[in-house]
Amino acid sequence: MAGIQKSLRLPPETLREIEQMAKDSGRDFSGITLDLLSEAIKTRRCPGIVLAEGVNGRRARVAGTGIEVWEILANYQSLNQDFNRLKKAFHWLTPDHLRAALGYYAAYPEEIDELIDRNRDWTSQTIKKRHPRMTPL
Repeated sequence: MAGIQKSLRLPPETLREIEQMAKDSGRDFSGITLDLLSEAIKTRRCPGIVLAEGVNGRRARVAGTGIEVWEILANYQSLNQDFNRLKKAFHWLTPDHLRAALGYYAAYPEEIDELIDRNRDWTSQTIKKRHPRMTPL
């Protein structure tokens, strides 16, 4: 990705942390720093959302719940975008949790739509093909 070069002064502790992350992940300093900045922007724009490591990389989750934003949005869409029905479907979450997920979607719809589409493609046949050990004998 082409970008604009800027100079940035980092405190030594921050520099050491980023360098260690780069070393641990096998990625370069710039890539890790861009990811960190992107995540910081997203979580500032969308309070109540955290980005957490999952099986397929980092994903947006509702803070304190472990539920990924795409899961809430997929249900919301299947409920004809009825917030009251969504509250019933996720009765253990607060309205603020649900609004945080909807707010993240409003800010980053392409990211969430891609995850919804990817998960919609899972069928018993794709599970059998991709993960044969997960199917009964």
